[in-house]
Amino acid sequence: MSSPVPGAHAAHPSASPSRSELVALSLAALGVVYGDIGTSPLYSLKECLAYPFIKHAVRPEPDAVLGVLSLVLWSLLLVVVVKYLTFVLQADNKGEGGILALAALLPPKAAKAGLGVATLAALLGGGLLYGDGIITPAISVLGAIEGLAVATDALEPAVMPISIAILIGLFVVQRHGTHAIGKIFGWIMLVWFVVLGVEGVLWVVKEPSVMRALSPVYGVRFLLDHGTHGFLLLGSVVLVVTGGEALYADMGHFGRKPIRVAWYTVVLPGLVLNYFGQGALFLIKPIGTVENPFFELVSGPWIYPQVVIATLAAIIASQALISGAFSLTRQAVQLGYLPRVSVVHTSAKQEGQIYIPEVNVLLAVGTLALVVGFGSSTRLAGAYGIAVTITMTITTWLFYQVARHRWGWKRRRLVPLVLILLPFDLAFLGANAAKIPHGGWVPLGVGFLVVLIMTTWWRGRYEMSQSMNAGSIPDDLFFADLTETRTHRVRGTAVFMTSSSEGIPNVLMHHLKHNQVLHKQVVLLSLITEPVPFVPGNNAIEVHELAHGFYRVIARVGFMQSSDVPRILARCAPRGVDAEEMTTTYYLGRQTLLTTGRIKMARWRKRLFSFLMKNARPPTDFFNLPPNRVVELGVQIEM
Repeated sequence: MSSPVPGAHAAHPSASPSRSELVALSLAALGVVYGDIGTSPLYSLKECLAYPFIKHAVRPEPDAVLGVLSLVLWSLLLVVVVKYLTFVLQADNKGEGGILALAALLPPKAAKAGLGVATLAALLGGGLLYGDGIITPAISVLGAIEGLAVATDALEPAVMPISIAILIGLFVVQRHGTHAIGKIFGWIMLVWFVVLGVEGVLWVVKEPSVMRALSPVYGVRFLLDHGTHGFLLLGSVVLVVTGGEALYADMGHFGRKPIRVAWYTVVLPGLVLNYFGQGALFLIKPIGTVENPFFELVSGPWIYPQVVIATLAAIIASQALISGAFSLTRQAVQLGYLPRVSVVHTSAKQEGQIYIPEVNVLLAVGTLALVVGFGSSTRLAGAYGIAVTITMTITTWLFYQVARHRWGWKRRRLVPLVLILLPFDLAFLGANAAKIPHGGWVPLGVGFLVVLIMTTWWRGRYEMSQSMNAGSIPDDLFFADLTETRTHRVRGTAVFMTSSSEGIPNVLMHHLKHNQVLHKQVVLLSLITEPVPFVPGNNAIEVHELAHGFYRVIARVGFMQSSDVPRILARCAPRGVDAEEMTTTYYLGRQTLLTTGRIKMARWRKRLFSFLMKNARPPTDFFNLPPNRVVELGVQIEM
């Protein structure tokens, strides 16, 4: 969520919500935070035990079933409960979470200047989210609709077209926002988790011996007995925790307590009971006869309502990933890692509900290509997991850095924790590395492409800013010259946007050189994005009166806030800045990039940066400037 102007805070959840607020927030968290991890039962255990239908599945002998269930349970407990709910949720950046917010917590010395290792790691984790954003809708919706094929073979040819139709509809409705239907997401997911639990209990009662899998001994014994095959199967086991990173990313929307309450009271019981129910199904039925354990928990006509509720849950899980990609994109734009994009606010009440057309189209194309190219949830499972495990490993490393360098935790406290968490991350990562040739290259390719774009944009903007600042002149020299020349002044206010908070910008010099005139009041406005989600009102704006009717305004915004320039200027009125709408003109520089300069940057990266510049959205929209009050001045820059 974000605020329209610096200092105007979004409505963050209270640290100590009332009982009614806690219930409402916990219910809402079910629909946003737990959609992805909540749909894992559709395909996770099938990938592990549906022998011989799944090529890499193990033969579901009793010890193997108990071993896999033990690994599933303890993965949920160690990754979700210990890592995220207990420790990582402590790392809130002014109430916000997510991998970029986590990296921004590092002190400058630890993060290094520019694009240091921590920043690059965070960008990689963010880039991989886009890869996850095209796989999650594809695998979730396909996994749900495949239940029709379980009901009757006659419906198997309809699985693909129905899945495609649902996904197209999902991406089409994004432009209208989700505020209208978002209120019922939590209720739908509550029903979903209750259904998961009830179905699981019915089978656990039939085969109570499955409860022996509560012991971690079975998981350890499974890995020892199955050697390499057992280790590689962790690549399927990790599917039960995909979506766990959403607990941290969505912390700013709900707060720690509602996320924890929803997990312990609804999500964890529903997931564990369903997984154990599927395990009981494998123990009861003859080996080699269970093809899709989730849908085989029910029989007869009950499978159709099962498909309906599973499809709704899959849509909600997909919506959460799509919304997360929108939010991450805006953060990256604000922090200077991506070019400006079109940000459409879909709710008049909730600033955090946004729609980005460019991202929506790219996600839609990628998702539909995966559905058509892979054709089934089983094949997509080969592409799923590698992005999540890399992100989880990066999160553990960044958490260590923040705890060590920002909070000052002693190594004797941190090292044992890392020795518990990191082996799980690395084991899952190693097992998923085997998936790279079978589809894992897709999210990796998407992630690295996004990182390439982010780093190129950051470097190009930095070099361009250095070139432009080199041409600026100090304030005192400019005002001395202005006194001598007695430049003609006209009524009104001129606002010059500048990236530097010192000196006279090139755009103003360019304007003065050609037009030989200045407004009676001139505002040099600099917008600085701080590595925090929100900047408090008392620290958001500085106004410095210079000379000859000049003012320098420095506005600080957080990476979750929007840069609404007219509203920023309106807040400067009590300090002498008069920026009436009909008498204010905004001057912007339109840079023409020449890639033939001597800047030490690869020619292909210069061309990529030039392409990104040409396709970035105009600053008029980004800064919410009135189009009929904007003047753009062309400036050539050689790189």
